[in-house]
Amino acid sequence: MTYRILADAVLVLHLAFIVFALLGGFLVLRWPRVAWAHLPAVAWGVTVASIGGVCPLTPLEKHLRVLAGEVPYRGDFISHYITTLIYPAGLTREMQAALAAFLLVCNVAVYVRIWRGQTP
Repeated sequence: MTYRILADAVLVLHLAFIVFALLGGFLVLRWPRVAWAHLPAVAWGVTVASIGGVCPLTPLEKHLRVLAGEVPYRGDFISHYITTLIYPAGLTREMQAALAAFLLVCNVAVYVRIWRGQTP
């Protein structure tokens, strides 16, 4: 039971990290000091998504699920949990790279706005 709870905690942490990388720029608009955590999160997210890499939280979660007596899922976190929720069927590497570019462009736009002093 403990390993399952830990695996679920890693899952929640992983999802929170993804949401922070995607939407954390809005927090930066309000609290500019958040940029010190957000910029590395965006860099990591863009890198992992654009090269098709695997976040270390994925194997950790899978390992904890094995220790809990569960069968680990195949593939990565995104394809297992997120794809069924927000990505279209038949996700390709090109689409994944486009999503990484979208992440980068959105966040660059936020930081350009901050740099120009156009925050609320």
